[in-house]
Amino acid sequence: MSLDVTLRRRLGDFRLDAAFRVERPGVTALFGPSGAGKTTVVNGIAGLMRPDAGRIVLDGEILLDTSARIFVPVQLRRTGYVFQDARLFPHMSVEKNLRFGWRRTGRRAAQPEFDAIVDLLGLEALLGRRPGRLSGGEKSRVALGRALLAAPRLLLLDEPLAALDAARKAEILPWLERLRDHARLPMIYVTHSVDEVARLADAMIVLEAGRVAAQGSVFDLLSAPELGALVPVQGAVFPARIGGERPDGLMELAFDGGVLLVSRLAKPAGTPLRVRIRSDEVMLSLVRPEKISANNILPAEVIAIHAAGETNVDVQLLCGKTKLVSRITRASLTRLCLEPGAGIFAIVKSVTIDPQLGPPSGKH
Repeated sequence: MSLDVTLRRRLGDFRLDAAFRVERPGVTALFGPSGAGKTTVVNGIAGLMRPDAGRIVLDGEILLDTSARIFVPVQLRRTGYVFQDARLFPHMSVEKNLRFGWRRTGRRAAQPEFDAIVDLLGLEALLGRRPGRLSGGEKSRVALGRALLAAPRLLLLDEPLAALDAARKAEILPWLERLRDHARLPMIYVTHSVDEVARLADAMIVLEAGRVAAQGSVFDLLSAPELGALVPVQGAVFPARIGGERPDGLMELAFDGGVLLVSRLAKPAGTPLRVRIRSDEVMLSLVRPEKISANNILPAEVIAIHAAGETNVDVQLLCGKTKLVSRITRASLTRLCLEPGAGIFAIVKSVTIDPQLGPPSGKH
């Protein structure tokens, strides 16, 4: 899958001038504050907005080229769109809402395809209901199913959790993760939530005032203090795999930097998962500490130091090929005499794991 996007559009005092390329399936987060131009970009990709100038190429097919006067209409782009509000038809049952998306494909899909998406999103018990009898999370799942049944090559999600409260967000996030892991469909996911990016996305495009300020792997950008206020650093996010269970009841998580010990997870060895370690859960020591309660002490190298307010700094670490961040006081930095290139031991007090794979957090 490849997607090349160049869009320019002036809207009053706002000017969009964004260009980026997506070269892999999975979830690419389009991240930035309100007013950065995120929705304008996805509307341009979908064909809901005509830019002043631009070019969009999806898997080699030109969807837009203003210089050549090419503009493929919305219905022919095969892009699924999930809006902030579900936009379900209130007079139709859930099943009829889903089949509406099915009819938009211009083909009569086999019933097993419909059944597979219903099963993927857990919609079977909802098929006979109307939208007025659904919770916010259920409406979001139906909107996802309707978009998928349109057989899109690319799925666009414009802040699908923005209208939900915390409880409904917690309800829908596991379904979005399931969609990411099983549908094998490239997705552009608009959000201004770092937490949603950390849980769902593989890659990240950061927009600021209509321009691309940064682009790269989520694992790199979420642990990049140099981005400052654009991407508030909460710590490190990285992939790991469940290893073996030890006689003491702890389980090993293998990652590109060593092994983490965590409480037992109800998943088999080899299961991939995503780990988050907050910057305020990492202490630093010049020597390997002994006789402490923490189970995870990782040798690392200091690669950068960034200011984090008047009294704190973020120390960026490299553990193998994995980046960690420790937020310490300036007084601690002075006492430890840290500088890039220094060897250090990172004492990890707590590890956060995706909730559907085990307990959401714990002291390890």
